[in-house]
Amino acid sequence: MVLENNTILITGGSSGIGLELAQRLIERNNKVLICGRTADKLKLAKKKLPQIKYLQCDISKPSDCERLRNWVLEKHPDCNILINNAAIVHIENFFRDDDILDKADAEIQTNLMAPIRLSKLFAPILRNNKNPSIITITTGLVYVPRTIYPFYNATKSALHSFVQVLRSQSSDSLINIIEVQFPAVDTPWHQGNPPDIAITVEEAVEKMIKGLEKGDKEIQVGKVKMLYLLSRLAPKLAFRKLNSL
Repeated sequence: MVLENNTILITGGSSGIGLELAQRLIERNNKVLICGRTADKLKLAKKKLPQIKYLQCDISKPSDCERLRNWVLEKHPDCNILINNAAIVHIENFFRDDDILDKADAEIQTNLMAPIRLSKLFAPILRNNKNPSIITITTGLVYVPRTIYPFYNATKSALHSFVQVLRSQSSDSLINIIEVQFPAVDTPWHQGNPPDIAITVEEAVEKMIKGLEKGDKEIQVGKVKMLYLLSRLAPKLAFRKLNSL
């Protein structure tokens, strides 16, 4: 994959992996566009990276996904790469939380339905430009669930399955379908309490970019490959090991 002279949209681009990606990709590409829910975070990102363009929106809402599509179509029709990065998580006990179904709906809409919806909405825009690609961020937890997350594992597993189908169905299309599976990464997503095994955001993004440049379709970053292999050889052991961290 050529990571030069592109116009790239990154969802959830105001912090963490999204912001690090924006910082790395702006160096060699025409434009980097980001979106996010929080105006203050977007303004801080703009202050750090003056070259980026941003739109405040909540991609869990279908109307905001359409507004994002319309903004890109009107202002940045040369967009050729969509990076589905935005995600949320809840650390709750399913049986003890009275609001758990609302939290489930929020995660499903943000983590699963938004990437599906945006992939559909943006496909016609991407196809009109060179090097069209949809890059979707998932996790090693698609292979082994972590029990502190009642819904996150499930949404990402469903997204992993969707990307595999999308890649198969786009075999006669120009759009490049890529999945990046991250291990635990030390970002604000962990709310100040990352697991000990978490890698830095710089390392995570560096390995992602190397995989993209090599042309990999499914990029397993860090220890994800080990987790995948262990889940196939000894699934019960993989489950115990992961959830003892």
